Amino acid sequence: MANSMNDGLAASSLAHTRPVPAIVVGGLIVGVLDLAYAIAVYCPRQPILIPQTIASGILGLKSYSEGMQTAALGVVLHFVIALGAATVYYLASRNFTFLLSRAILCGLIYGALVYLFMHIVVLPLSAAPKGDMPLVYKAFEFVEHWFCVGLPIALSVRHYSR
Repeated sequence: MANSMNDGLAASSLAHTRPVPAIVVGGLIVGVLDLAYAIAVYCPRQPILIPQTIASGILGLKSYSEGMQTAALGVVLHFVIALGAATVYYLASRNFTFLLSRAILCGLIYGALVYLFMHIVVLPLSAAPKGDMPLVYKAFEFVEHWFCVGLPIALSVRHYSR
C-alpha cells in the first residue's frame, strides 16, 4: 500500500515538474563532483590532464599537445555528458514514477548504469588512448558513480518534480 501511495504522489507531482532546473542542477552537480574526483584521484599535480583526457575521446593523442584549448573542450564535453545523463534520468522518470518515489535507490543504481555505459559503450568507441586501470581504481570509480553521478541526478529530478 505504501508503494502505491508513493507512486501516486510521484505521478501527481509530474504535473508540477520543472524539467530545466531538474536537468541543469543535477547535471552541473554531477559535472563538478565527477571532475573533482577524477582530478583528486588521478592527476592532482597536473589537473589539466583530466579534461585533456576527456577531449582525447574526440581528438585522440593530439589533445595532450594542444594545451588549454583541449582542456576547455574536455570540460565542455564532460558537462555535456553529465547533462545528457541527467536528461535521460529525467525523461525516464516521466514514465517510471518509481524513479521519483525511490530516488535514492534508483539513483545509486543509475550511477552504476552510467559507469557501465561509459566503460562498455562510450570509451571503447572513442579515440581516447586505451589503457589498463588497476582494478582498485575501477572499483572506487564504480562506487563514486553511485554517489557523485546517479544520486545527485535522481535527487535533483525528484526535487524539481514536486
